[in-house]
Amino acid sequence: MPGWSNTHHPRWLLLPALLWMGLLFVVPLFIVLAVSFATRGTYGGIIWHFTLSNYIDLIHPLYGRILGQSLFFATMTTILCLLIGFPFAYYIARAPRRQQSVWLMLVLVPFWTNFLVRTYAWMLILRTEGLVNTFLLNWGVIDQPVQLLYTPFAVLLGLVYGYLPFMILPLYVACERLDPMLIDAASDLYASRVAVFRRVILPLAKPGVIAGSILVFIPTVGAFITPDLLGGARTMMIGNLIQHEYLVVRDWPLGSAVSFVLIGVVIILLTTYATGGRHLRLEEVTK
Repeated sequence: MPGWSNTHHPRWLLLPALLWMGLLFVVPLFIVLAVSFATRGTYGGIIWHFTLSNYIDLIHPLYGRILGQSLFFATMTTILCLLIGFPFAYYIARAPRRQQSVWLMLVLVPFWTNFLVRTYAWMLILRTEGLVNTFLLNWGVIDQPVQLLYTPFAVLLGLVYGYLPFMILPLYVACERLDPMLIDAASDLYASRVAVFRRVILPLAKPGVIAGSILVFIPTVGAFITPDLLGGARTMMIGNLIQHEYLVVRDWPLGSAVSFVLIGVVIILLTTYATGGRHLRLEEVTK
């Protein structure tokens, strides 16, 4: 049909997506940006008086510590999800088709339950009278309950559990596309298992690694439900800070400023990562 060729798509087909992104993403983003330069009212609310004080206040070491803690948890969560998810995704990709469907269904089962409900379940498991402490006490491993809940360990455990499927699925797609003949050829050339993984499997699965890392890192760095419920007041991430400024202190301008700082940090990290990956690919081509 005229106008539907591979080289000339009607541009009006982009209109619904552009309207959707404009009304529900770009416009709210500019509103938040404008609020970040406003002033907080005496009893909350917004006074439209332009100021940079909200961004200047973020220079305080407390906010830097919270941002650093958020980046630390996001990085550790991404690394652990990658270490756990890669072998699992590779096993699923190499399994028979019928078994693949079963394993993928098990990966997707957690999505059938609300994330908040799953986090409350971990609270029941990790609390002093929870499943873990009860099991260890009954078997005589410990003499008194161990403090597992409201610790950085609980936060990291909850984040890894919550975002592990986002790592497994892209890795599965990348591993499923691997040609087994390449692995067999490397083995025939007397390459060790470590060499096969490092020189064949990992480079070919790199798109899945990158996609999974992005899908895990970005939502984790701004997480607030898991740190709030599993970490309590002892563990605050930048998502909890934004929630606190908006809903508790009612300082919307400062909360908006924190939000844009978070967006800027994520954009800088992703740009640096993409630039580094592009340079790495160019070096590989020129070798």
